[in-house]
Amino acid sequence: MRLEGKVAAITGAASGFGACAARRFVAEGAKVILGDIQEDAGAAIADELGDAAIFAPCNVTDESHIENLVDTAVNEFGRLDIMFNNAGIVGAVGPIATTPADEWKFTVDILLNGVFYGCKHAARVMTPQGSGAIISMASTAGIQGGLGPHCYTACKHAVVGLTKGVAAELCQYNIRVNCIAPAGMATAMVANVSTGDHTNIEETKKILAQNSPLKGRPGLAEDVANAALWLGSDESGYTTGHCLTTDAGTTTGASTNPVAFAEYQPLFREAGKHGL
Repeated sequence: MRLEGKVAAITGAASGFGACAARRFVAEGAKVILGDIQEDAGAAIADELGDAAIFAPCNVTDESHIENLVDTAVNEFGRLDIMFNNAGIVGAVGPIATTPADEWKFTVDILLNGVFYGCKHAARVMTPQGSGAIISMASTAGIQGGLGPHCYTACKHAVVGLTKGVAAELCQYNIRVNCIAPAGMATAMVANVSTGDHTNIEETKKILAQNSPLKGRPGLAEDVANAALWLGSDESGYTTGHCLTTDAGTTTGASTNPVAFAEYQPLFREAGKHGL
């Protein structure tokens, strides 16, 4: 019951990280407001979770939808303790010289503006409350270049920056602001990229396991949900402005290749000499 008495709002809650986090949060004692444009799937998860969950249609490109999501949390459960800005897509893909501007803008609207709206309206109710945790989805593509499409990479870098900026402002109100940066995980979005079938999660797990620095261990939606659980709970009460990776160490240089200089050799020194 690590979230007992807490109320959380989650965008993109009908699938992937959002759905997994919703189930994890409720299991740990939270009440949740589930927002998504996938209304049937979102409503089904809310039904599954019972009285602890409410579904609200939510298109994160429309600020009024985010405003309603937050207001629903307050009106139905009396407060908002956790805002999880999770909704996302892969978005515009291709060479920078031929990326359509309308696809670029649409991607930014979801991946960055949606996070801005979530931070804005969470702050609106958390500031007078004097407490809260805002969590946003970044990515390893928000830490390094070349790991995602250009617009996705730009937006996820921006989410990391926005997290730090908003954390610096809201800390005086006891509001913590952090983000999570996963690598490719076994979700529908990654399955679509990896296999061409968004439902093929099991094959995606096999592909990810083969390429994981942690031998045979794919990244799972549960890994992100557990990170969000920690960041939303009082256990991370002294952590803010942080980007928490769930990436098997890839952004620190871990890979499936042997580590350089892993075998003993006599000490290297000047002019080609070796040893003490």
